[in-house]
Amino acid sequence: MKRVLSVSLGSSRRDKKVVVELLGETIEVERRGTDGSLARFRDAMVEADGAVDALCIGGANLALHWRGRRYRLRSLARATADVKHTPVVDGSGIKDTLEPEALRWVQEQGLADLAQARILVVCGVDRFGVAEELRRQKAAKVVFGDLMFDLGLPIALSFPAIDILAPLCLPLVGWVPFSWLYPTGHSQDQIRPRWQKWYRWADLIVGDFLIIRRHLPDQLIGKLVVTNSTTDEDMELLRQRGVRGVVTTSLRAEGRSFGTNVLEGILTALAGRPRDELGPEDFVDLARQIGWHPQLAVLNE
Repeated sequence: MKRVLSVSLGSSRRDKKVVVELLGETIEVERRGTDGSLARFRDAMVEADGAVDALCIGGANLALHWRGRRYRLRSLARATADVKHTPVVDGSGIKDTLEPEALRWVQEQGLADLAQARILVVCGVDRFGVAEELRRQKAAKVVFGDLMFDLGLPIALSFPAIDILAPLCLPLVGWVPFSWLYPTGHSQDQIRPRWQKWYRWADLIVGDFLIIRRHLPDQLIGKLVVTNSTTDEDMELLRQRGVRGVVTTSLRAEGRSFGTNVLEGILTALAGRPRDELGPEDFVDLARQIGWHPQLAVLNE
């Protein structure tokens, strides 16, 4: 049996363990939250090093990306520095390959016209593959919420604005504590409505679910959400708020879609090769072999 462990800075309330069968392999997939503690995160990663086939960083990133450049987050780099034997992944391989494919699927299925729809990407430097796909699709009405959702600044960004700001700001962002940028620990359980104007404006809301959830308004009638890791509870929350449908891009098992980091960990474990030997084409090929495709959950007709 292969084992894939996702150690998350998020709440332990979302922990889950499942066993899946893929390509003739039995894979145990576990998500383990550390409630925002970097010390517990580091200890769990080191303890599992060499005992599992892939270690996944949940609720965090090793780096942020924009226009082909990678900006390392030093707090996470330090927390994983002592892992020597097991491949460490953070989902960036999926964000660069399968998430853009999911957007193309949304277009092909007629769920949204990307060129004309009003699209809110809650954090572009986290969903860099999505941003580049929207650029290729000539999406004309895109707002990036990086400054709003990550830093609390009331500034919506266009493509030209984020193209200027990202290379200026991201080298500095790499030095700040990760909890400043992303909900960790029990803060993931809290909803503080904010930026209502942009939720209401958007036809399509794209990004990490916990960032979307962080400032979720009471009503999202008719919206389409494209996201990653959701539980049955999350889906019910969106249904109650009137969301039309949710497109998820990662593995779903036992009522839970796991994050991009877990899907990348599964594909890395199946490949049986070091992570730095796997390119975008390898992830796409393996994903097709296991029958991956975006999944649409219709919540409100």
